Amino acid sequence: MTPRGILNVDKPEGITSFQVVARVRKLSAVKKVGHAGTLDPLATGVLLVCLSHATRVSEYLMELPKTYRGSVRLGVATDTFDATGATAFEGDAGAVDETKLKAALEVLERREEQTPPSYSAIKVRGTPAYRLARAGRPVSLRPRKANIDRIDLLSFEPPLVELEIRCGKGTYIRTLADDLGRLLGCGAHLTALRRTAVGLFHVDDALSINRLETAFKDESWQELLLPLDYGLGHFPAVYLEMEAEKDIRHGCALEMDSPPFQRLQDAQDGQRCRAYAEDGSFVGILRYDGESHRWKPQKVFISGHLTA
Repeated sequence: MTPRGILNVDKPEGITSFQVVARVRKLSAVKKVGHAGTLDPLATGVLLVCLSHATRVSEYLMELPKTYRGSVRLGVATDTFDATGATAFEGDAGAVDETKLKAALEVLERREEQTPPSYSAIKVRGTPAYRLARAGRPVSLRPRKANIDRIDLLSFEPPLVELEIRCGKGTYIRTLADDLGRLLGCGAHLTALRRTAVGLFHVDDALSINRLETAFKDESWQELLLPLDYGLGHFPAVYLEMEAEKDIRHGCALEMDSPPFQRLQDAQDGQRCRAYAEDGSFVGILRYDGESHRWKPQKVFISGHLTA
């Protein structure tokens, strides 16, 4: 059977997320490999690489909260919002004290929208925005929902600011740095970024590229694979008796008031849960349909194969 599972990789600086995925694909000989949330080349830290059927749960992994540690330099704004770009504005960071800085961070923490950087992978009429920006063509991206849980000030040694940010899907830390500079009136850009956690996946447990390549050489890499349901603990678990399991495996929905869902009687439309067989094996993901009052199979594992 084709190896399947999740690798928690500590992406180094200077390479793209796609290059990490390509390296894993080549070394593992698994055809279907992807990641659950990209990191910029400048950034390091947790990159979840999904192999085989695990690519089908990546959409759920991308919904997990993320924690970052970022370094921001005040006084200089760049066109990419990070240290790889050209200077777009220079201002006086000397007037910024800790009181003003904390006030600006509180404003950013409350924001519900942010505009993505022009140098991003977001597609504009089918073309990544960064390609248009590099070609000198104007790029106008619409504000998007930002999910910022908290921003903690770790240190302030002017003009450098160290932050820890906990946020959700779609939040750009580069934009946060640029917005901080705009609020303070002095300009700012991101100089370093490290993703320290994605849900239960922590950077302390992540595999360095050297460690991963060594494991491929000695053929022990499959021991490093995490199971498909490892990061799905935010979904409640239900355990199915044999007949209910058979129904789910055959694509049939289960009534809300059936025994496995007694704890989930207050479920809202669209809520998901993890389903397990009597032997504890992972059956798949179920989704509650409020209109029919049934739990419907959304992702199901059948004899080692995943179906939708």
